[in-house]
Amino acid sequence: MTVWICKTCGAQHTPSQTPPAHCAICEDERQYVGAAGQLWLDRDAITASHANDWREIEPGLSGIGVVPTIAIGQRALLVQTPEGNVLWDCVPMLDAATMDRIKALGGLKAMCFSHPHFYTGMVEWSEALGGVPIRLPEVDLAHVMRPSPLITPWSGDRLDILPGVTVHRVGGHFEGSSVLEWAAGADGKGALLVGDTIQVTPAAGWVSFMRSYPNMIPLPARDVQTIADRVAELSFDRLYGGWWDKVIASDAKTAIARSAERYIAALA
Repeated sequence: MTVWICKTCGAQHTPSQTPPAHCAICEDERQYVGAAGQLWLDRDAITASHANDWREIEPGLSGIGVVPTIAIGQRALLVQTPEGNVLWDCVPMLDAATMDRIKALGGLKAMCFSHPHFYTGMVEWSEALGGVPIRLPEVDLAHVMRPSPLITPWSGDRLDILPGVTVHRVGGHFEGSSVLEWAAGADGKGALLVGDTIQVTPAAGWVSFMRSYPNMIPLPARDVQTIADRVAELSFDRLYGGWWDKVIASDAKTAIARSAERYIAALA
């Protein structure tokens, strides 16, 4: 049986002898099936050509990506605390060196996510690291492409993972789209980990919000306002998006507020 990875979105699917006929993640309007049709990668076959790229970002925070890039090219974030470690978002594969390094740091207490496009290799990671609880919003379970008993749903708008590490559901991109509030980040000023629930733009100090990024489908003003209002209640100064260069180093709360105001004004 082969673990098939969607070449377009990076989602691992339930092991099977032949590739699935479809990737439901890509057939959703928030993603896409390319002109060449549905394409697949064999998880075991890419071990010789791909590896995890590990980078220390700030004290207590590391990034983990895949090189060469697979699918949409995001990187995961490893949050380290005195009470344990949390993986925020995921990437399509896990190599032995990264697995050993995480184990040497004490393993993982939980895995949690900004949205379904970053679920990718979560089951592989969980199983390889000893059955780490995979915490997913109950409202987004339909977007799981590789079911597992290790998945533990949560409901509501707040999930306290560890002291100083809290996930907040803010909606928008997906109903369960979330952000992670890390109190110790940015030298104690707080950091917000957002994936692309909130997208850092090329213009310094600005963000944006979309239902679909590849298909350029905007969010309604009410959804953007909801995200802005919920984030305004959190404590943070720095923002980390879902890619290496998607960072607002300081005054990120102000950046989100003014970006939401600009976005809503443009819709009007």
